[in-house]
Amino acid sequence: MTETPTGTSAGQNSAANAYAAAGVDIEAADRAIDLMKGWVEKARRPEMIGGLGGFAGLFDASALTKYKRPLLATSTDGVGTKVAIAQAMDVHDTIGFDLVGMVVDDLVVCGAEPLFMTDYIATGRVVPERIAAIVKGIAEACVEAGCALVGGETAEHPGLLAPDEYDVAGATTGVVEADDLLGPGRVRPGDVVIAMAASGLHSNGYSLVRHVLLEQAGWALDREVEELGGTLGAELLVPTRIYAKACLELARRTRTHAMSHVTGGGLAANLERVMPAELTATLDRASWTPQPIFDVVRRVGSLSQADLEMTLNCGVGMVSLTHPEDVGEAIRVLAGFGIHAWVAGEVSASETDGGRVRLIGQHPGWS
Repeated sequence: MTETPTGTSAGQNSAANAYAAAGVDIEAADRAIDLMKGWVEKARRPEMIGGLGGFAGLFDASALTKYKRPLLATSTDGVGTKVAIAQAMDVHDTIGFDLVGMVVDDLVVCGAEPLFMTDYIATGRVVPERIAAIVKGIAEACVEAGCALVGGETAEHPGLLAPDEYDVAGATTGVVEADDLLGPGRVRPGDVVIAMAASGLHSNGYSLVRHVLLEQAGWALDREVEELGGTLGAELLVPTRIYAKACLELARRTRTHAMSHVTGGGLAANLERVMPAELTATLDRASWTPQPIFDVVRRVGSLSQADLEMTLNCGVGMVSLTHPEDVGEAIRVLAGFGIHAWVAGEVSASETDGGRVRLIGQHPGWS
């Protein structure tokens, strides 16, 4: 959100005019605030205090008194070069959804409920409608994640960024009861790896995707791609899926011991982050077929399986390590949130140095 002083005096108007001559438009920033107010209001929780215009967002921490030993969790991230696609297509109301997904789904893997979020938008020129569209996406995603949008900042950087360039970043804070903290210490042999379908590429690996499809192959964003069922640009802007509420319910209703958000580095590297040194997780690629965009990138770029899996999520956006007796309930819980999930593998005692993730087999239809 933009935090910019309003109600300027005559002297301040003169200064504002000088600032505008330098490339910073305060009036445009004020207009952006007016346009985004309605969306920000939708992304509230009862604990949120105040609204736009303050120097800091306020959240009533007395809500934490219900915890025996509350642990605060925090996460920060951006959306990488996916913003280049949004800018090229002049579509800006989905990139904020990606931003929220990247931070809240990192947070929830330890079992933490996201409470509130702040955002930061840097741009070469404030176009009120564009800023409001970005914040609209952020606010809508906060509602889906169950967290409040308590504050933010929009900074105009003429000379550093081109007029129509921008970048976004965000941070979220959450809480988890210490006794309910998920992680490697809870994982046991026999735990089942439950994979949760991604909505698409999410927000990682776009430097590779852009290089392969736009630069090397020379495809245009408005190119109709039969395998994708629409244009390339539309596919590349599919928002990141938000798993937060589903994963919190999963943790409440099953003996889920750990979760992993599949982002940069791919499935194996991210799952390894929650694997104890003495255990190995083995996943069978034959248990799922990645969405067509992954095979398109692989074939057009003549990429090896290893290169693809080290960069992209390959159709799995989140995984849980869950007690085998709770698998049926886990899949039902996730289905209730519209998330397709399946058993992708299991955890066993390691025969080597441990802490490993092994991917075996081949995706159906891939060669």
